[in-house]
Amino acid sequence: MEEIYAKFVSQKISKTRWRPVPPGSLQTAETFATGSWDNEENYVSLWSIGDFGNVDSDGGFEGEHQLLCDIKHHGDVMDLQTLSVSQQWTTAHYHTGPGSPSRSSAPCTGVVCDNPEIVTVGEDGRINLFRADHKEAVRTIDNADSSTLHAVTFLRTPEILTVNSIGQLKIWDFRKQGNEPSQILSLTGDRVPLHCVDRHPNQQHVVATGGQDGMLSIWDVRQGTMPVSLLKAHEAEMWEVHFHPSNPDHLFTCSEDGSLWHWDASTDAPEKSSLFNQGGRSSTFLSHSISNQANVHQSLISSWLSTDPAKDRIEITSLLPSRTLSVNSLDVLGPCLVCGTDAEAIYVTRQLFS
Repeated sequence: MEEIYAKFVSQKISKTRWRPVPPGSLQTAETFATGSWDNEENYVSLWSIGDFGNVDSDGGFEGEHQLLCDIKHHGDVMDLQTLSVSQQWTTAHYHTGPGSPSRSSAPCTGVVCDNPEIVTVGEDGRINLFRADHKEAVRTIDNADSSTLHAVTFLRTPEILTVNSIGQLKIWDFRKQGNEPSQILSLTGDRVPLHCVDRHPNQQHVVATGGQDGMLSIWDVRQGTMPVSLLKAHEAEMWEVHFHPSNPDHLFTCSEDGSLWHWDASTDAPEKSSLFNQGGRSSTFLSHSISNQANVHQSLISSWLSTDPAKDRIEITSLLPSRTLSVNSLDVLGPCLVCGTDAEAIYVTRQLFS
């Protein structure tokens, strides 16, 4: 992989997201947004990545990330999505006092967009469905969860996936009335909080989650109520997990332990060993366990759902040159990756697969 470039921005970065490129376009990602947290003043900022690789007379790189604009944000930025909309919903999430109609704001912990629909989840256990052209929520599930909802993503319109602080993955269908999920899946044993979720872009039944214990869980939502695979991963909380949108045999995770990992389950590398690679050098064996519950037809099994130990080989590469403070967020688009850290740095590479 080509060099990953860092820019120090004097803010702890909580979220990073690429601006999408038009479907079928040959252009690569050029603009990304960041959100900050735990600063005296927090901002949502828009950046251009410029032209990497041009060395100036001092040995530094010209054309590093350029700040295009920013805007102050009241409170920590908990999530970011890109959508052309000019709306503000100020009371989307709130707590109500016992026996009292008074409201106090509750953190909105996750947002996902599928134009024109926008779904938010929060610490209050509430799910909101908005539309970009409506001033009020189209649908609200007030008591969706008795615990904090940490993240949300679309399974398929009009179904969503949520993860919560007691280790549950829930599927919600907006076509159904009532406050009950259509399906509940959960980790066995201790109720380890799940912090992040993403679904496979081509095989929508394949879902990845990451939790407080740093484990990567792979689920097949068509069957069973437990993960198909549990992979030993980070040493602390996994904050985000993302399948590559156009090359989903590749998956990316980041963690409180300061690491950013690239998981490669592609089948074009037979006899690939299950190794952890630091800068291209095999340094640590990464053990992982696979449950034996998957029994769907072999031709339908994703590389992420394999239960054959001989075939279950995944290569993991660390993308950062050294451990840092918490890596809070990442995003991938085409050959480009961006991530943000508590070390007040943004890292970018434009050559993920070279």
